[in-house]
Amino acid sequence: MGDPDVLEMVQEEERISNIETEYIFGMNEQPLSSRETSFLIGEEPVFKKDEQSKDSIFFRDGIRQIDFVLSYVDDMKKEADFKAERRKEFEQNLRKTGLELEVEDKRNSEDGRTYFVKIHAPWEVLVTYAEVLGIKMPIQESDIPPAETFPFSYMLGPLKLPKNVRHPRPEYFTAQFTRHRQELFLIEDESSFFPSSSRNRIVYYILSRCPFGVEDGKKKFGIERLLTSNTYSSAYPLHDGQYWKPSEPPNPVNERYVLCQNWARFSYFYKEQPLDLVRNYFGEKIAMYFVFLGFYTEMLSFAAVVGLACFIYGLLSMDGNSSSTEICDPMIGGQIIMCPLCDLVCDYWRLNTTCLASKISYLFDNESTVFFAIFMGIWVTLFLEFWKQRQARMEYEWDLVDFEEEQQQLQLRPEFEAMCKHRKMNAVTKEMEPYMPLCSRLPWYFLSGATVTLWMALVIACMVAVIVYRLSVFATFASFMESEASLKHVKSFLTPQITTSLTGSCLNFIIILILNFFYEKISAWITKMEIPRTYQEYESSLTLKMFLFQFVNFYSSCFYVAFFKGKFVGYPGKYTYMFNVWRSEECDPGGCLIELTTQLTIIMTGKQIFGNIKEAIYPMVLNWWRRRKARTNSEKLYSRWEQDHDLETFGSLGLFYEYLETVIQFGFVTLFVASFPLAPLLALLNNIIEIRVDAWKLTTQYRRPVAAKAHSIGVWQDILYGMTVLSVATNAFIVAFTSDIIPRLVYYYAYSKDATEPMRGYVNDSLSTFLIADFPNHTAPWEKRDFTTCRYRDYRYPPDHEQKYFHNMQYWHVLAAKMTFIIVMEHVVFLVKFLLAWMIPDVPKDVLDRIKREKLMTIKILHDFELNKLKENLRINSSELAKQVIIQENKVQLAKSAV
Repeated sequence: MGDPDVLEMVQEEERISNIETEYIFGMNEQPLSSRETSFLIGEEPVFKKDEQSKDSIFFRDGIRQIDFVLSYVDDMKKEADFKAERRKEFEQNLRKTGLELEVEDKRNSEDGRTYFVKIHAPWEVLVTYAEVLGIKMPIQESDIPPAETFPFSYMLGPLKLPKNVRHPRPEYFTAQFTRHRQELFLIEDESSFFPSSSRNRIVYYILSRCPFGVEDGKKKFGIERLLTSNTYSSAYPLHDGQYWKPSEPPNPVNERYVLCQNWARFSYFYKEQPLDLVRNYFGEKIAMYFVFLGFYTEMLSFAAVVGLACFIYGLLSMDGNSSSTEICDPMIGGQIIMCPLCDLVCDYWRLNTTCLASKISYLFDNESTVFFAIFMGIWVTLFLEFWKQRQARMEYEWDLVDFEEEQQQLQLRPEFEAMCKHRKMNAVTKEMEPYMPLCSRLPWYFLSGATVTLWMALVIACMVAVIVYRLSVFATFASFMESEASLKHVKSFLTPQITTSLTGSCLNFIIILILNFFYEKISAWITKMEIPRTYQEYESSLTLKMFLFQFVNFYSSCFYVAFFKGKFVGYPGKYTYMFNVWRSEECDPGGCLIELTTQLTIIMTGKQIFGNIKEAIYPMVLNWWRRRKARTNSEKLYSRWEQDHDLETFGSLGLFYEYLETVIQFGFVTLFVASFPLAPLLALLNNIIEIRVDAWKLTTQYRRPVAAKAHSIGVWQDILYGMTVLSVATNAFIVAFTSDIIPRLVYYYAYSKDATEPMRGYVNDSLSTFLIADFPNHTAPWEKRDFTTCRYRDYRYPPDHEQKYFHNMQYWHVLAAKMTFIIVMEHVVFLVKFLLAWMIPDVPKDVLDRIKREKLMTIKILHDFELNKLKENLRINSSELAKQVIIQENKVQLAKSAV
């Protein structure tokens, strides 16, 4: 039972804490003892604060560990008494559940105005709720040998972490914890049997369901409601200690320090992640995100190498490219007069002015483009299939194989339970559960759908506005650069097309960030109004809204450049106009692919840089400001709970935004990768930094998140699968319609007249001729020229043909080749995808064998335990029966002797 003196001291401290709370709220009507009075006025403190370590994670007695902390500030407004009553009721109900509370007066806090309520979950509470939540705990050390390593694994030694960091605990057979089988589990020390992540998860489960009163005839409960109403200002579990130094006895091992040293250091960017330790400290849900991010980064390394090889091929073969050579040649490209790119103010121009642009375009638009597009179609399939295997392996290693069936049905959102007036029997559990009919939710679903549609329409409108900007300023750039003599040296590499494209892309990126900021707030509010049943439903609903919006927000401009720009231009004398005012944009003579590459590079790189700055600098600056404001009285103790209180909150949606950022990046890497083979390399470099930034901010800049379980990446996996299917189609269309590779191949095989140099004359062949006299008056340049024709990019009959300006036969040949390529490429890639998906099992065979072995051993251990327990009971009962028989026989003998 423990030392009586210690027990008495604990009870006394609890009594003093309760008295202190009642005194603060003015609820204590009994006279105080001298010791109680001296404690409250500070004459004789129960403990000496200057002797207590500021890194202590225990109650004042140094025995009971702090599992959770609540904080609040005295409210001097009209609602102060109402909030105090709520807190009193809430804390009383917490004590009734078995939790132990200790209040820190505001006079002991750094700012002199914040109260801290420290919560400890005793053994009885932990075992009760471990059974309720179905937490699996070790029953026997595993006898399954570790997985075999491949022959050259020793070469990866520099990438490995120490074994005690990679696997801090041995492998065990586990079973769901139950109180009546406590003897079965490997309980060496009750204080350390449940890891801190399980402890804070259990406490949060109680906090989220603890009632605090009845208001308006409805029962109110849950810490989230109290936080929303500012009854409490924060609720968080404690970090193990300081991240820059190990803990000192009697504190347990400081896992936060170990993580910071082996995971959150940027110098360890090449090292593997200590995933088991991350799982033990932060819980499975956060750990699963880092498993996914790490695996995605590993797979990106293969795509990055192939993409870099394709880029190097383009770089080495650039000088031998006949198209660029002809465009740059003064005798060929210098003699070709091109038609004006805008009406009236734009002048005729010579083709060789786009010399540099044509060379850069060839870097990303060459023979390797087709190969890389097909490769990435196969890569995404391998990525998803191998991820399923990795996920299945982690499910087994982290005891999550049966998690969905055991736990997910229990995780009802408190808000859902509070709002439900109806009850319905669960077909599985046969228990009455809260139920909300569809008619109650339908109005919110309509509002939600309308809002998402409206905002996506707003994104499209903004994209159209950027197009109008580019159309309207193109003429300005063209006339300005033509008139300014000082810009003659710049014009060779900064043409009006490139200048407009760069400024338009930057403007588009700024609009994307602004729209994204406002939509995040609106979508979170609408999702709450839908009143989802479980946390999983809440996240799924929010995920759908946010992804649909961000998909349109980030990719719409890329889709426009890839599939619409330059496709519906018309021809000189009969151009198409947007809103009958602005002439449709034309592609560069080298094609639109270079503009797609520019757009993709700016948005992707800008998003990654902005995201890393926001994730790293923003919480660091906020935390510095809080600490600066808090340390007003340097002589006072800056305690462990106060240090964590001044950190930034990770929030329930913190992980959601991390996934969203990664999935959007995955879209850039897969949907438009045919236009930019360096995209996987940029994503790889970003993710190497991203892993360490996320690890650093979680361990140093954020309060410790409440641990949660997750057996997969959830709805994100379905989104990734949808994007992989879409990426095959987009890359096929980019190669066919945005790239110049198909027209070159058609010319090479069908129209070339030079056997020694088949591509000679391609540039001239791809340009049609227009008679300047056929220009309408409102489109022709003001100045008259001494030439009679100009050229434009298209396949049309010349002015002297009877079908002048109609598409010629070569146009239809090229179009047929493009459509054939799309069909062939899609069918080949999809066939390979299905074959790979069929050949690669979702769960590796060795994992299946391990799961079966563990289930068999668990059943055997439980059977032996129950059998031994039954034998013991029978032995006790038989001995008791024998005693009763002997007693009865003795009574009979005594009766006989008496007679």
